[in-house]
Amino acid sequence: MLPLRGITTPAVSRRYHVDLTGLPGGDLRRAPDGWHAIVSLGGANHRLWLRELPAGGALFAVNLRLDSSFDIRAQAAHRFWSALEERPLGPPLLPLPVKRRQRLILAMRALDGWLEGNSYREIAAGLFGRHRIPDLGWKTHDLRNRTVRLVKTGLSMMRGGYRALLRRPSRKK
Repeated sequence: MLPLRGITTPAVSRRYHVDLTGLPGGDLRRAPDGWHAIVSLGGANHRLWLRELPAGGALFAVNLRLDSSFDIRAQAAHRFWSALEERPLGPPLLPLPVKRRQRLILAMRALDGWLEGNSYREIAAGLFGRHRIPDLGWKTHDLRNRTVRLVKTGLSMMRGGYRALLRRPSRKK
């Protein structure tokens, strides 16, 4: 999410004019912390956040905090600027590999089942099919261990670990 703010300087050029109030399909929403917008430009969706909605025709400035996620925010700002300039955006910021994406989907589904009070056996049957669940030896079966790990991953993400998806994996171990 890219934090923006309106600038009261008179607009010299209409080149960077983005009318947030005229977004189609309800892409601008008011929330307790400000305004959230999804702007489709250059073949990508840009997620923007504004504390206050600026007057029509105002220019925008991007606020970038100097923290551990600065590089990702700077890349997002550059992609947004490139879209406004009608230039190529380049590759997505952090594409998830297919296997990781599938594992995260399974983790979210496992978490949903666990939060609804289902047992690990019921969750595994829902994720992997009842035919793969053994009648005997469930406590030591690899699908039980996998299901437990998926639920733990989902819980970790629910408790704030989803932010790790925004950062590149660390090479430090």
